Amino acid sequence: MADTKPIAFANGGARSAPAETGQGVAASDGTASGGPPRRLQISILRYNPQEPGSTPRMQAYDLEEADGMTLFIALTELREKQDPSLHFDFVCRAGICGSCAMVINGRPGLACRTLTKKLDRTITLAPLPVFELIADLSVNTGKWMRAMSERLETWVHLKEEEIDLSRMEARMEPELAQKIYELDRCIECGCCIAGCGTVRMRENFVGAAGLNKIARFRLDPRDRRTDEDYFEFIGDDDGVFGCMSLLGCHDVCPKDLPLATQIAFLRRKMVAIGWK
Repeated sequence: MADTKPIAFANGGARSAPAETGQGVAASDGTASGGPPRRLQISILRYNPQEPGSTPRMQAYDLEEADGMTLFIALTELREKQDPSLHFDFVCRAGICGSCAMVINGRPGLACRTLTKKLDRTITLAPLPVFELIADLSVNTGKWMRAMSERLETWVHLKEEEIDLSRMEARMEPELAQKIYELDRCIECGCCIAGCGTVRMRENFVGAAGLNKIARFRLDPRDRRTDEDYFEFIGDDDGVFGCMSLLGCHDVCPKDLPLATQIAFLRRKMVAIGWK
């Protein structure tokens, strides 16, 4: 383990840099076929707000790269063999749960889906901004997502008052079901929120994750709500009109959701309601 050094860090110390730079491409002198493995230097922003005396600092680790190594594998090896105090989150290791989202070389992404061979030898990791910091690379995305979901009421508001469990579920055209499924693939990893410029300026902005949920339930024929109802949720600067169309959310979404298309579509629909 290499040495650590304190760094000056504004705004509470737990915020990472905006997603302005790419994750980087492995240098041309990387591991050649049959050649020796690369030595990686992974620099991690360390800070535990619950630990008295803890201050934000960058800590560098040296690690030998293995075939097929992902950042998740690299972090696991660091925690098991070098520093058991290192905090980061994981559950599925398959890009489904979204727990391992972090800022990788200045760009939000999933550690379990990022191969180290596609990065330079020197890798910088930081926690996602905006969300409450737990420690090191671990943030509480669930708290933010739950508050957003409760605020937007992101559940099906059934047209029937009474639920008949014995009745067969209403049929849905496959084409419509596929459109709903496409938007339902959001894993709430928080990458779109971390890459959003508006969220940094508007604390109550619902972000692409919230707007995507509205787009999903708007398509659902079982939901009784109308565009007038949705306007009450997102028809202001904390909703769809607050988006500056920088489209950082669209660029960093690990599931390649059509966020830009859905935000533009919702904006047109909400404008039509606002002009009535």
